[in-house]
Parts: sequence; C-alpha cells; structure tokens
Amino acid sequence: MMDFLGSLERMKFSNWVMQSNSIWSFPTFLFLHTLGMSIVAGLSAMIDLVLLGFWPKMSIKPLERLYPLMWIGFWINLATGTVMLIADATAKLSNWDFYVKMGFVIAGVILLRVMRRKVFGDPSLDSAPVSSSAKGLAWASLFCWFGAICAGRLLAYLGPVSGLPGFKNS
Repeated sequence: MMDFLGSLERMKFSNWVMQSNSIWSFPTFLFLHTLGMSIVAGLSAMIDLVLLGFWPKMSIKPLERLYPLMWIGFWINLATGTVMLIADATAKLSNWDFYVKMGFVIAGVILLRVMRRKVFGDPSLDSAPVSSSAKGLAWASLFCWFGAICAGRLLAYLGPVSGLPGFKNS
C-alpha cells in the first residue's frame, strides 16, 4: 500500500503541487479548499443558528435556497482535497487525525441531507416553533463542522510530516 501511495506522490502533478514555487500550485489548492469549507460550514452554521433561535423573527424556509451553494462548496472541497491528498498521500493517510477529519466531514454531509429532508420538508416549518429534533440536528451539524475544521487544521501539526518519511510532529 505504501508503494502505491508513494507512486502517487512521485507523479509529476503531485511534485508540482507540493514543490512548485508557483502561486498556482499548493497555495491555490489550499485557498480553494479553505474557501469551499467556509462555504459549506459557514452556510450550514447560519442555518443551524437560525434553527437554534439566534434570529427568532427570521423565516427559515427561504434558507433552503442555500443548499445548492453548500453543495458547490462541498464539490470544491472534494476536488481540492483529493489533489492535496494525492500529493501528500503517505503522510495524510498514515495520520489518525485525517480519519477524524473525514469522519466529521462525512457526518456533516449526512446531516446536511437529513436536515434538508426533515427540517425543510416539514410543512409547519415557519408556522410553528422549531422542533427539538431540528434543534438537535442543528447542534450536531455545528459540532461536525467545527470538528472537521479543527481536525483539518491540526493535520499540519499532528502525525507524519510531509516529505519527511518517518519524522513525526510530537
């Protein structure tokens, strides 16, 4: 398996992403990955906070229009995350924190789908108080996206160091 991951890292494209001085290589992928996460997590958090009552006079149903934007952010993240993963496969895939991050992301995406179906599918959404199950989903969503962001940021500080086989952060 490590041979396969190493071969991914030795591809010309992977070398360009990780080692080029061009602003269009790693910095651009990292920026776009951050932008995608801010779209997904930011818009999701906005919906979650409205469901939790932070803006009690705001209609909730119109927020459903944000879902296509959240999916755009998700696809940006999937594409850029895949590029950065391939370019640094041995370090990332041997780091337990990467799997924690991915667990939070998968749970967050599942919650996006469940919330759209259950919360926005409720015909009494804006005519009755927000249900406790909707609030529970909102709290779970906030937790997942916060966890994904924290775990993703910690990837730079925990586990194997990129380009230095056998060297680990403490």
